[in-house]
Amino acid sequence: MAKQPMLKFVTVAREMPEKREATVRAQDFGEIYREFAAARAAEQAARCSQCGVPYCQTHCPLHNNIPDWLRLTAEGRLQEAYELSQQTNTFPEICGRICPQDRLCEGNCVIEQAGHGTVTIGAVEKYLTDTAWDNGWVKPIRPARERPESVGIIGAGPAGLAAADVLRRAGLQVTVYDRHDRAGGLMSYGIPGFKLEKDVVMQRVAQLEKGGVEFVQNCNVGEDVSFDAIRGSHDAVIIATGVYKSRDLEVPNAGAAGIVRAIDYLTASGRKCFGDEVAEFDGGALDARGKRVVVIGGGDTAMDCVRTAIRQGAQSVKCLYRRDRANMPGSQREVANAEEEGVDFVWLTAPRGFTTAEEIEAVMISQMRLGAPDASGRQSPEPVAGADYLEHADLVIKALGFDPEDLPGLWGIEGLEVTRWGTIRTHFATHATSLPGVYAVGDIMRGASLVVWAIRDGREAAESILVYLAETQAVAAE
Repeated sequence: MAKQPMLKFVTVAREMPEKREATVRAQDFGEIYREFAAARAAEQAARCSQCGVPYCQTHCPLHNNIPDWLRLTAEGRLQEAYELSQQTNTFPEICGRICPQDRLCEGNCVIEQAGHGTVTIGAVEKYLTDTAWDNGWVKPIRPARERPESVGIIGAGPAGLAAADVLRRAGLQVTVYDRHDRAGGLMSYGIPGFKLEKDVVMQRVAQLEKGGVEFVQNCNVGEDVSFDAIRGSHDAVIIATGVYKSRDLEVPNAGAAGIVRAIDYLTASGRKCFGDEVAEFDGGALDARGKRVVVIGGGDTAMDCVRTAIRQGAQSVKCLYRRDRANMPGSQREVANAEEEGVDFVWLTAPRGFTTAEEIEAVMISQMRLGAPDASGRQSPEPVAGADYLEHADLVIKALGFDPEDLPGLWGIEGLEVTRWGTIRTHFATHATSLPGVYAVGDIMRGASLVVWAIRDGREAAESILVYLAETQAVAAE
């Protein structure tokens, strides 16, 4: 009888891929985790308990068949494991790197709840797909037959690219319009290289291009081309623009020189990683080198900013968050990485204004305490009387989250319904908007969220469009 390859969580401890030393990795934008060796990946995959109700799969937005591809990995059947992971996830190598597994699959692992430490699902997923690329298991997009119908996708982020992949594989003609000069959206310009190296994104973009997806770059809808023109050129349209309107602070001097938006700061850094010339970075405005940096916010974007500032050679980096560590929205794993790299987190603090001369001089800070719960159930922060102080800063980065742009107004669209939050209103299952043949996916539909949810939205909308086109053809044939 063959030896049972699984259920080794009692005898084998949880182990992540080795991290590069903090002092070393803080000097560059390379990914911080080293690769699993084949034997180590198989060993960690073998810790899976193969439970009857896989909560890891249930809590994955894509419902990836995690227990089965962990078993295949443990058995050394890596190509089969990759192919199984690819069935439900367009970009498993990206999700393996940037998904907050501690809040999703790994955070709901049964053996984690039993005190044995979760299976390192994300690291195994990354290892599988990197191995697949290295061995040529990632197949080109070659539709079985070409179809005449075309779909226009506005936005080349994860939602738009996931939809493009599904539609192109079905043989449809796909054109992706994007405001940037490269595809990838926030995966290219928002998420730093130490979490997601750019060649990982570009290899997927190249796969789509070679598979017949057309990209129209540097295209601002509403300026370079109208939404109506795009709609008139295609049988269906997907809006996948993401949300780029930064929330702001309503305090004195919030618009002073030296106070910048996180999106501008991260985009400049991302472009430099691509080797681009960036005037605001090269001129010093968006470069943290030698500066006392203060980042305001407690989400994953704030974590990206503080860790980027460290790598740019900041004199000091402090992160202000109005609640405590237990109540912050960002990944605890990212906080730990940032602390190792030298970031100072100042909990229960909030800015009440800024002192400036020609540029920012200091942040006026109120110390906070947690009071009664708000409507969401979280304790509301409230200022502590007489506990204000000044924090001197040369660069302040506002990482307060994002809201949707007013697309109906910007694009001159009549009849496109939005929610009270400004996101596009869609059918919950099909992603159809109030306009026939127009769909919306990702953050512009659900608000600022995760890449994995965007991938799910894109895949679902693509399937809905295939049904919509079949129904349209059936009606036309009657």
